[in-house]
Amino acid sequence: MKKLSFFAIAFATVLFAACGGNKTTQPAEETDTLKSFEQQQIESAIKMHLDSISSEIGKLKHPDFVQSGADGTIKLSKEEKQVKPDYLLSPAVADNASTLSEKYRTLSALGIDKRVAALYELPTEDYEKACTKLLAEINDPSFKQLDDATTLFETTSKLYEAMETNGRINYFWQMAASSLVEELYVANQNTDKFLGSLNDEAAANITFRIVLVLDALDRLTQYDPDIQPVAAAVAPLSVLNATTVDELKAQLADAKDKISAAREALLK
Repeated sequence: MKKLSFFAIAFATVLFAACGGNKTTQPAEETDTLKSFEQQQIESAIKMHLDSISSEIGKLKHPDFVQSGADGTIKLSKEEKQVKPDYLLSPAVADNASTLSEKYRTLSALGIDKRVAALYELPTEDYEKACTKLLAEINDPSFKQLDDATTLFETTSKLYEAMETNGRINYFWQMAASSLVEELYVANQNTDKFLGSLNDEAAANITFRIVLVLDALDRLTQYDPDIQPVAAAVAPLSVLNATTVDELKAQLADAKDKISAAREALLK
C-alpha cells in the first residue's frame, strides 16, 4: 500500500475514533466537510513532499552536454561536427503541441536539443523562435523569474517556487519529466562522448534525478488525473538505478526502447 494511501486511511480512522465510533448516519453537509478537510490534509502532505523533492532536484547538475552548451567541457572534433545528429527534435514540433501540457513539455525538450545543436555548431535560431512561440502561448508569469527562458529544462528551485506561487506545480514536474527523458534519449545516441566526462557520483546523480521525478509524478497522480499519462510514460525508467558510469551506460543501452517510447508519449 502506498504511503499516502496509508496516511489517508489512518487519518480517517482518527476522525472516526474522535467521534466515538458513532455509526449514526451523518448529514451529507457534515460528511462533505469531513471529506474536504481530509483532502486538504492529503494535499498538504503531498505539497510538503513535493517541496522537499524540488529542493533535492535543484541541487543536481545536468550532464555537461546540456549544462554547458558549446562552450562547456565537451568538445567535438572537426570530424565529429561533420556528422550532424539526426535524432534531435525539429523546432517545428512546437506547432504540433496543442494542449497546455504539451506546450510545457515541448518547450523543455527543445531547450535540451538547442544546447546539443550548439555543440555541433548547427543553427539554433529556429529553436529560439520555437521556444519564443511556446513561451508566448503558455504565458506563464513564472518564467519572468528566469534570466534565460531557454534554460527551463534546468527546473531550478527558483522556478519551482515561482510556479508554485502561480499554481502551476504540475507543469513544473511535466517539464522535469520531459527534459529528463530528452537528456537520456540524447545521451544514448553517443554515450562515450556525452557521458565521457562523468564520474561515478555524477552518474548516480542522473539516476537519482529519475527517482525524484518518478516520485513526484506518482504523488501528483493521486489528486491530478491529468498527470497520470505522464507518470505512466516515464514509469518504465525506474529500471535505471546506476551508481557508476559503466552501469549507467549499460543500463541506458538496455533501456533504449523504453526511453524512446517515453519520449514519443510525452512529445506526440
